This record gives sequence, structure tokens and C-alpha cells, in this order.
Amino acid sequence: MSDSISEREYYTFKGIKYDVTFEDTNPLFKHGGPFDRGGADSYYQRGIRPHYYVLGTGKGDRTPEEEMTEQQVQEYHAGYYYNEEVTMSYKEY
Repeated sequence: MSDSISEREYYTFKGIKYDVTFEDTNPLFKHGGPFDRGGADSYYQRGIRPHYYVLGTGKGDRTPEEEMTEQQVQEYHAGYYYNEEVTMSYKEY
């Protein structure tokens, strides 16, 4: 009998442990959220420019770094470096 409960995956960035278990209910992977946007910027090799979208990518207003909380900026960076250090997935042009 196989165990239907998958193990949690974690990534530690600057002393903060993030649950990076990919599942629809994980708020870290909310489309347009800071972690998601950081990972996307790394994937598309756009460089670091913290931002996020409250209503999802491309929906509503883009929230720039100046309007983000410290925690949101940290999540953006964690998403960026998670792709750089762990996933290492990049768009091929």
C-alpha cells in the first residue's frame, strides 16, 4: 500500500524556512504572489525587481517594491533564489 501523503519540502533563505511543497493550496505559490514573481523573474532571466500582483499576474495593479512589506520583499527574493539554487529552470530563447 502506498502512502498518499507526500513529504513536505522546505527551502531556507536568510534564516527563514519556506514550505515549498508544490500544491494548489500552498499560498507561497499563489499566482502573482511575491514568491511566484521572484521565481518567474529568475526563470525568464529578468533580474531582481521585487513586485507582485494582488489579483494574480497581469490582473489589477502591479505592486512595486516601494509598496511591499519587508516580508513580501523577502518572499520575492526567496522565490528568485529558490529557482536559482534549487529548481534551476530557465526559459530558453
